[in-house]
Amino acid sequence: MSARVGDLAPGEFAARLARGGVDVRIGPFDFRICARVKDLTGALHALYRDYPLLTGARVLHGHVAVRDVMRWLPTPRRRVRFIVDGRAPHEDMPAGQALPVLEWGINLVIALRYHCYLMLHAAVLERGGRALLLPAWPGHGKTTLCAALAHRGWRLFSDEFGLVRPGTRELVPIPRPMPLKNASIDVIRRFAPEAFLGPVIPGTRKGTIAHVRPPAQSVARARETAPAAWIVFPRWEAGAALSLEEMPKSAGYMQLATNAFNYEMLGEPGFETARGLVDGARCYRLVYSDLDEAVAALGALTFESGA
Repeated sequence: MSARVGDLAPGEFAARLARGGVDVRIGPFDFRICARVKDLTGALHALYRDYPLLTGARVLHGHVAVRDVMRWLPTPRRRVRFIVDGRAPHEDMPAGQALPVLEWGINLVIALRYHCYLMLHAAVLERGGRALLLPAWPGHGKTTLCAALAHRGWRLFSDEFGLVRPGTRELVPIPRPMPLKNASIDVIRRFAPEAFLGPVIPGTRKGTIAHVRPPAQSVARARETAPAAWIVFPRWEAGAALSLEEMPKSAGYMQLATNAFNYEMLGEPGFETARGLVDGARCYRLVYSDLDEAVAALGALTFESGA
């Protein structure tokens, strides 16, 4: 069995993070993570417990780091800096936010660099060998629904990226900690008490954040792709009755394309890949307010399709 991050004792993990970094496989990507930040290593060790630990010389997809820095003007204060391959791509962030800054930074690296994939802004899960795509804009309940499904028998691919190899319908897993925001934190705690959540971090640019550790089996099976079978556009609305309605493929295509990070950059291969996804899947709109109802409806949908 391959070594995992959790095989390192907490002290050794902290020492490696601060010294030269820890090499970790995250889906199809190999990253070196370095951290010199107070109070981060325990949370990172727990959330990344099940990820493959890489050893030996290799070409990595990115070297990422977070570290404490001091700002002296106008008043002394501690900040957090994210660095990728030796450069800081954005301004320093408030102290105490190292974990979300690191997670957002890894997402940024993937989104800006790896255009060998069509990248959809979507949660992705798998059941019965077929993938469910949940493309949605921020605030539509995508991550909350994804975390709930991942704790009800679905295999997590991602709450953020639908990675598709151009010219195929195959979704590539990249299971990562899922950032719940604000009220969603308590929603998932009630829905899935067995879920492991990292520290609650208030005051970020997205509000209060807590990360859900991906299920161990999802991380272990991160090399197993699956073809898209269902494309469901979810939207959470307070007090709304459950609605799951099939939609025309033409409308599904247009909405899917608007939820792609790099559709225009890929040009014709992006168009053909998105069209192939829609041609081979059934498209739906989902409106929900009750998480149990939404999870049950999506489960019934897959059973009806024989998954």
